[in-house]
Amino acid sequence: MSKSRARIVITGVGLTAPNGNNLAEFRRNLLNGVSGITSMEHRYIGAVPAGLCTYDPKIYQNKRDIRNGTRAGSIAVYCANEAMRGAGLDVNDANRARIGVYAGITEHGNVETEQEVYNLSQFDYNVDFWSHHHNPRTVANNPAGEVTLNMKITGPHVCVGAACAAGNCGMIYGAQQLMLGEVDVAIAGGVSESPRSFGIFASFRSQGALAHHEDPARASRPYDRGRNGIVISEGGCLYVLERLEDALRRGAKIYGEIAGYCMNSDASDTVLPLAERQAECFRIGIGRAGITPQDIDLVNTHATGTTVGDIQETVAMRMVYEDGGRSPFINNTKGFIGHAMGAAGALELAGNLPAFEDGMVHPCLNVDELDAECAMPNLVYGAPVRGDIRCIANNSFGMLGNNSVLIVRKYE
Repeated sequence: MSKSRARIVITGVGLTAPNGNNLAEFRRNLLNGVSGITSMEHRYIGAVPAGLCTYDPKIYQNKRDIRNGTRAGSIAVYCANEAMRGAGLDVNDANRARIGVYAGITEHGNVETEQEVYNLSQFDYNVDFWSHHHNPRTVANNPAGEVTLNMKITGPHVCVGAACAAGNCGMIYGAQQLMLGEVDVAIAGGVSESPRSFGIFASFRSQGALAHHEDPARASRPYDRGRNGIVISEGGCLYVLERLEDALRRGAKIYGEIAGYCMNSDASDTVLPLAERQAECFRIGIGRAGITPQDIDLVNTHATGTTVGDIQETVAMRMVYEDGGRSPFINNTKGFIGHAMGAAGALELAGNLPAFEDGMVHPCLNVDELDAECAMPNLVYGAPVRGDIRCIANNSFGMLGNNSVLIVRKYE
């Protein structure tokens, strides 16, 4: 039965980020200017700035499952369990078939595959030493599937491959499945294991897009005139989504309501973004929410710290607000945690959700000298600001021209 008119709300948040392993810690560090970027030693590359998570996987997994699974799957298991616990829900015989898992991903299984190839090289590439866990580690549904195995969920599970737009897209898919009546609870968001993959560092470095700085905590600097690339990070954020009527029936805490969304494609380049399509995505998303650009109180941007990417998104925002009128606050989270790829959008939304309650907008970090080409009204940097936040727009854009915008409003 269709539930297309249903209102979809967020009732649980489970996350791990380079600077926090739960929403309260993550939010506190964003408001207090605490970076989670450190340095890691990578085989063949050496020391690189990266965002690494410090959650304890053994809270929800045994050693065998951690060893046999993937890092992305482990992150997903942690976030899903935390989200369900925070929502006050458990998995039981009455509901396990009505829970769906929708995990946005950029890539996964690369970490383990690279390690398997390296191990094989130590045995003269004798494939008898190849891991029999390779196939379940690398199938496209792995992280979401690991969640269902861990939590004994028998409803549908899907990984949404949407590059760095995946965190938003996972939530959009989860919301749509609730509207269609396919599930009663959606565990949705995004996860990433990227820093532990040698290949992704080597690729960004060959593009000239890998950030470097003598102080790792200052390497990720979106909008700063001296920015020089991306800091690759891991992390995850999965939400519990429910239909409003179900959340109200059980007296759940509501973090926010999904009001609108859009996904579109640039169809222009594999890597370079296109401001026109980003602006179009934003306009469609707010149109579906039944509001105007002036009704948005806060935009969390995707800006990753690359020269071209940050400017193109700024151009897109200027296109949306070219008619003047009220401008929203604008902030960015990557200065604190780097670019968490498939988890980026979901984590960045989480960092701003508490603004519905505390009225605080966290700043961009590491903007010492604002690039004039990135200047926007109400860009928040240097220190948090206070405002009446009732509607948030979350931008996430990815390779191959994958764009997403998610509109979340305060539930009142």
